[in-house]
Amino acid sequence: MTRCNHTSPKHFPLATLSAALSTTLLATTLVAAAPAQAQEREEFSVCWSIYAGWMPWAYADVEGVVDKWADEYGISIDVVQVNDYVESINQFTSGNVDGCAMTNMDALTIPAASGVDSTALIINDYSNGNDGIVLKGSDDLADIEGREVNLVQFSVSHYFLARALQSVGLTERDIETVNTSDADIVGLFSSDTTEAVAAWNPQLSAIAEMPDSNVVYTSAEIPGEILDMMVVNTQTLADNPELGHALVGAWYEVMDLIEADDENALSIMADAAGTDVEGYRNQLDATYLYTDPAEAIELMENPELLDTMERVAEFSFEHGLLGDMAPNAGVVGIETPSGVFGDESNVQLRFDPSFTQAYLDTQ
Repeated sequence: MTRCNHTSPKHFPLATLSAALSTTLLATTLVAAAPAQAQEREEFSVCWSIYAGWMPWAYADVEGVVDKWADEYGISIDVVQVNDYVESINQFTSGNVDGCAMTNMDALTIPAASGVDSTALIINDYSNGNDGIVLKGSDDLADIEGREVNLVQFSVSHYFLARALQSVGLTERDIETVNTSDADIVGLFSSDTTEAVAAWNPQLSAIAEMPDSNVVYTSAEIPGEILDMMVVNTQTLADNPELGHALVGAWYEVMDLIEADDENALSIMADAAGTDVEGYRNQLDATYLYTDPAEAIELMENPELLDTMERVAEFSFEHGLLGDMAPNAGVVGIETPSGVFGDESNVQLRFDPSFTQAYLDTQ
């Protein structure tokens, strides 16, 4: 759900692409430009954007945790912060990076729907209150009717908004969505013309502290539906499994620090998120982090994951996010250990617990 800020890592000097970028146009470009097969390599890059559940990548980068694990597998991994969430996914989809932190829905609707075979290598958390809807002048979600709602349109925030509307008997026909970059949404809330927003942390926390701010619905109402993941190009992973092993190892090393409530690690993550340790702990309280790799494996193997992805696919199809020519919600196959939803001959999104299992087996 969480998924844009300003630490000191390497930034891409690229113009932000629209969140509503046509996946069909992108697919045409990618099919024409993509190589037939990835090559064995030693140098890789992954990217992330500011969100509570992804701040461990900031720590793992600046404290050399990723470098340590990459060295162990004889490779190098560049960890890149991208200031705009949708831009980060576009960088992955266009092949500029090998992996990217994104949600389950956005993995389906942007790279997978564009023909980029993608693997959810790590499910790191689900949003358990980190996404919220904020109204001015009312603490009743039903009063969103008739309002403009600023959000990252067609992202997981859009899915979250639709689920919220359902809870009070409304549909998207009852509101008007306004596409807004996650980098701009906090500033826009202070405008007199802004009536409502859907946002994720840390932006949500900043908005919630502003005058006349009423958080009327959060992702705690739909636990387990907004999954935050590290997604890697499937062919690259197949040709270079060392990349998967190194990323998983680095991730769970940082998870051990979070589980131990390591003050220094939390301080570095908080600073990267633009808050203090107390503020970051508050964000983590609204994030169900899978600090235990065994629990993350259990999630991937649970048939409920396939049910969740079917619901996400149906929402995406209804909103035209699977391509203008998509015949149905199953046009893109989604594979989990418990089965496949959709077209088995066109599987483009895979949930693979094998790398996490391999890590667990060594512990």
